[in-house]
Amino acid sequence: MSHTPVWFRKGEVGLRSIERWRWLVAVLALVALVGAACGDEGGGTATPPAGGGEEEEHEVEQFEEGTSLGDIQAAGELVAGVKYDVPPFGFKNPDTGEIEGFDVDIAQEIADHLGVELTPKEAISDNRIPFLKDGEVDIIASTMTITTDRDAEIDFSEPYFIASGRILAPEGSDIAGVEDLAGKRVCTAIGSTYEATLKEQAPEAKLELVDSYSECFELIQNGAVDAVSTDDVILTGMIIQDPSLQLVGEELTEEPYGIGVPEGDTEMAEFVNGVLEDIFESGRWTEIYDKWVGQYTGTEGQEPPTKTLEEALEDRPCEEFC
Repeated sequence: MSHTPVWFRKGEVGLRSIERWRWLVAVLALVALVGAACGDEGGGTATPPAGGGEEEEHEVEQFEEGTSLGDIQAAGELVAGVKYDVPPFGFKNPDTGEIEGFDVDIAQEIADHLGVELTPKEAISDNRIPFLKDGEVDIIASTMTITTDRDAEIDFSEPYFIASGRILAPEGSDIAGVEDLAGKRVCTAIGSTYEATLKEQAPEAKLELVDSYSECFELIQNGAVDAVSTDDVILTGMIIQDPSLQLVGEELTEEPYGIGVPEGDTEMAEFVNGVLEDIFESGRWTEIYDKWVGQYTGTEGQEPPTKTLEEALEDRPCEEFC
């Protein structure tokens, strides 16, 4: 069973889907214009948990002092690295200043199970692993694809979402797929999996590497690049803002997202996997999915991913660090 939302398939974005996403337009447009507050180094405030009601009570296990989980409980907060410019997974609401999105709600669940507050911190593709290794954040929930190279530096949870790699181009472009990228200017983010993907699948493309995808959006709107390549969920957010853009070609890759935890912290990894298992089985994951994706695309009730961490790592063998 595929876990890719139906409106991403075959390069189409339905009018019904766009209309049902209209409430996000103002947020998306402002995020793009201000560059998703990329210079904001401080933490933000997380949006309330999915569901719109009272927070669900969790039985909180107390961990020993001196362990990472015990230290988090002693501090009273879980610092999570999230994106600030990738609706609907992580973005800063310009009206409230709250950090919202699918990834934020997943991180909130982990914080709730620990009995602590969630403190989001902006983590872009290029700095999220250094942040985790340097102790700037406790976990990463930042649309991060599980790869063997990354697993050599940090550890991952089981997959909690499956995205797909795609190409975005303006309507009327002669780019119909990856085979047409030769000699074209293609934007993606530094530190993303698409650096390697494009070098392999479109070796003659001219890569434009930037810090954030909001920069790619500005560049393609200004005609400074010919295409953008990243996850379908990110590209569709750009189409909602600018319907003159479109997804072209077939899926390039499958992108299983995992929660990043410190290398060798088995207790932390097992705890996060336990939270994911809990929200998968209880239906909480589907509530979060419907809140940020399903209710706007007609895909309500979608099941959580079944792909395992082992399978995800097998799909992305070592290329650089291991």
